[in-house]
Amino acid sequence: MRLLLVEDNARLANLIRDGLDRQGFAIDWYETIEGAVHAVQIGGFDLILLDLGLPDGDGLELVRSLRAGNNPTPILIMTARGGLDDRVAGLDAGADDYVVKPFEIPELAARCRALLRRPGATLSTILQAGNVSLEPAERMVLVKTQKIEISPREVDLLELLMRRAGHVVAKPAIENTLYSMDAEVTPNALEASISRLRKRLVAASADIEIKTVHGVGYALFIPVSEDA
Repeated sequence: MRLLLVEDNARLANLIRDGLDRQGFAIDWYETIEGAVHAVQIGGFDLILLDLGLPDGDGLELVRSLRAGNNPTPILIMTARGGLDDRVAGLDAGADDYVVKPFEIPELAARCRALLRRPGATLSTILQAGNVSLEPAERMVLVKTQKIEISPREVDLLELLMRRAGHVVAKPAIENTLYSMDAEVTPNALEASISRLRKRLVAASADIEIKTVHGVGYALFIPVSEDA
């Protein structure tokens, strides 16, 4: 899952990024409303984590602007404004959830997953391809009924390919989903992840196949049986 974090406190932002990265999220961080607007225009985010007291304005104005533009991306407000009126104002402006600082990272991660499980959201549906199923909310992959051990990054990769099964997903699109904008990504990082994922699927007797489309990207297919 790719999250947009809008927070001007660098220490807190780094704690959030490190904590959520370990939970399998890719985080892009901006310190201002202006930066957030630019990031949203580029797109590709599953959830926005938004502070309200930002250097160039009130985060509520960003919420109102996104909703006025029919942007449906879930928004979780993170703020020290804990009064009832503040919480009501945030939710009425169009935010989906509201957490008061200070908070614990496990709670923040749980709130993120809860928002992404809502109908129509990224984590709402169990994915199935061949004998492989993926439960996005639990980040769990099963081959038939057997759970396989898989890294958070590989879960994200498999999820992306399963959601586009039968179609080629361009390499830049995959990298933009798996890695934050400022992440240091080695030239062969994606290829290495693909290779590890293939080996895990083969070892578990999965009947799906990840094909390389040279110069373009990757695609997930269910091989057709000769008896079919």
